[in-house]
Amino acid sequence: MREKILQRLKNNGEFVSGEEISNALGISRQALWKHMQDLKEAGYEILAVPHLGYRLLSSPDRLYPYEVQSGLGTSLIGKNILYMESVGSTMDIAVEKGMGGAPEGTIVLAETQTKGRGRLGRQWLSPKYKGLYFSLVLRPRLPPQYVPVLTLLVAIGVCEAVRAILSLDARIKWPNDIMLNNKKTGGILTELSAEADMTRFVVAGLGLNVNNGPRSLPEGATSLCEFTGAQVNRIRLLQEILRKIESGYLQLQDSGSAFLIEKWRSYSTTLGRRVRIISQQQDLEGEAFDIDLDGGLLLRLDSGLQTKITSGEILHCR
Repeated sequence: MREKILQRLKNNGEFVSGEEISNALGISRQALWKHMQDLKEAGYEILAVPHLGYRLLSSPDRLYPYEVQSGLGTSLIGKNILYMESVGSTMDIAVEKGMGGAPEGTIVLAETQTKGRGRLGRQWLSPKYKGLYFSLVLRPRLPPQYVPVLTLLVAIGVCEAVRAILSLDARIKWPNDIMLNNKKTGGILTELSAEADMTRFVVAGLGLNVNNGPRSLPEGATSLCEFTGAQVNRIRLLQEILRKIESGYLQLQDSGSAFLIEKWRSYSTTLGRRVRIISQQQDLEGEAFDIDLDGGLLLRLDSGLQTKITSGEILHCR
């Protein structure tokens, strides 16, 4: 009901009489008044004037599901959104939902995380109402060894959305970092549940610094608003990210990963650079010259030998 009331207030832009809204939605004036109070408590600024009705003055900077879904236009991703003010980790809840049979495209969305995490067990700082923190349940028709391409898929979707909405030159550092001017503004984490050669489900999580002030950012990090010079509309950006991810995901299911690899190459900050790979198994240095169809980084060592990297920490040497 909230969504329907808001839609009428937004579409009109001026005063709408309580009688008109009540009649259109088939509710009593008393019920409408109660819904208006609930909306005000949720942060909506609504002006009520006798004999004129109600007028929406402003909406809160909150990622309410009905706001995200309004005008979203996707067929799969975002149809089911689980929203919370605060969670430990959206990844943990999304994995639990995936194991419980949550439909593909389900999103766990939070305003803040107290235990947000990135790759290699690192903490992801998630200040309240400042960034985008969500995890997405997918059930791809991919063997487990090809699941890493979903990290590339989400990264590309974020870059495309940031470029489309904000005209910023967002790029990707292999395998999962969103970069602006060589500073990290976002990260992607993917986890899967598989049996033998069958993927049961994948959870892809995103943490993106949007309206974070410089004092809340770790060294070497940045946020979108530092480049725009103004607050970013988080709902509009989230909607575009979800649209881009869905578009790429459906194409991936239909035609494979080759198109993703081409896009990733054009956004990469890693290819053509000398890099160092640090992992428990090895410590390698060489030139990152390409990426494989399964998302692995192809490295040319000083000896001339070539190897594929699928995990580990990567450092850009120059």
